[in-house]
Amino acid sequence: MINTPVDEVALLGRKLRAEQHTVVFTNGVFDILHAGHVTYLEHARSLGTILVVGVNDDASVTRLKGPTRPVNTLDDRMTVLRALRSVDFVYPFSEDTPIELITALLPHVLVKGADYSRDTVVGADVVEQHGGKVVLVPLVEGRSTTNIINRAQKA
Repeated sequence: MINTPVDEVALLGRKLRAEQHTVVFTNGVFDILHAGHVTYLEHARSLGTILVVGVNDDASVTRLKGPTRPVNTLDDRMTVLRALRSVDFVYPFSEDTPIELITALLPHVLVKGADYSRDTVVGADVVEQHGGKVVLVPLVEGRSTTNIINRAQKA
């Protein structure tokens, strides 16, 4: 039987908690990786000993961002994320939100960008009910995949 990403994340969460790690989780599209993403992920990683990243699969990116996205495939996006020293584990998800991964992992820290509020962070209630916390990380001004795409289209 093949484990799903949710099954794998649940096993990973239990293992890491048993090993006394502080598990941090964040998620996103990470379509064209840029300095804002790298800074964000480094900040997230600094909040614990292990960083787990959930990545929207291609179909969910298209639903959320429109028919021209993603620019890069899920496999390519995951490969680039895995290469970052701040990222320990990367898991895809096909739903519009990572709630299943969050519920399976039960991280100690759930991180999103400061463009969110605590009330709009999916899974905040689950994490807090299990003794974890939600941290909103400042964004790097002017850095976004949309900006990069717009500049490239004008060139």
